[in-house]
Amino acid sequence: MADRRLQVFYTVAKQLSFTKAADILYMTQPAVTFQVKQLEEHFNTRLFERSHGKISLTPAGDLVLGYADRILALTAEMEARVGELTGQVTGPLMIGASTTIAEYQLPRILGEFKERFPQVQARLTVANSETVAAKVADHSLDVGLIEAPSHNPNLTTLACCEDELVMICSPNHALASRSSVNATDIAEQPYVSREHGSGTREVVDDFFKNNGVNPDDLHIEMELGSREAIKGAVEANLGVAIMSASTVTKEIQLGTLVALPLAPRLTRELSMVYAQEKFRSKLLDAFISFVENKFQQCNIDIVPQKRPLKGRGR
Repeated sequence: MADRRLQVFYTVAKQLSFTKAADILYMTQPAVTFQVKQLEEHFNTRLFERSHGKISLTPAGDLVLGYADRILALTAEMEARVGELTGQVTGPLMIGASTTIAEYQLPRILGEFKERFPQVQARLTVANSETVAAKVADHSLDVGLIEAPSHNPNLTTLACCEDELVMICSPNHALASRSSVNATDIAEQPYVSREHGSGTREVVDDFFKNNGVNPDDLHIEMELGSREAIKGAVEANLGVAIMSASTVTKEIQLGTLVALPLAPRLTRELSMVYAQEKFRSKLLDAFISFVENKFQQCNIDIVPQKRPLKGRGR
């Protein structure tokens, strides 16, 4: 309902990138540039400064952004309230999810939500937990599902589900026959780590600190932003890693990886975040309730004993 030019400008201004805005809006970059140029011509002033491949808001652009934020928020609220009068749960829903949740938990949940509310247009952005939380805070996303509690005071955080982390190694690794491992055991081994900003990295770093190991003292062979890349490196016996048990079920069954419980046991809460001041439409309320219920149904111990897992892989 809001002016398309304003929507495009708002996205570019929030991302400070025409390329990222094009990805979010499912548009081509030339189309995004055209819409912004049209708005600049309407106001007869430049809204962005372009220099050395980077963009920044002009004073006029900063002023327009403030109004655009309020206009788009009111438009969304109006459409949601009118929809609620008809009893419908409909409209776009911008969801962000960390990579583990997006690949292993969310697809089934989104599918079932879409079956119940077929008029909802769900759009998913996948990034690490820190990025998802930031996008929810600046209203680029309606709701986020992340692997660590958010530290942003402007976000409401709801714990959804408990997830257990385990150490993984190659079946040929020296630790593969152990029944469990502790922080000191892992600190003595070549280690494959997630990147900074990852929810898993934050939880794992805290695990080491709480058990007498400085994360800076780990023998980090590489830092990778992809779980599949980490699993491949561990399978090649380049080091050990700590990952969610739910992400290595297939490899354990095939016998290409071994999962060892940590001592003490390491769990984390998968969390849902949304902006405190953002209007909660019937659609957003429905999605939050639906996700909470689905995660609670799956809130079981997903780390079986190591002995049966090894037997399956043989």
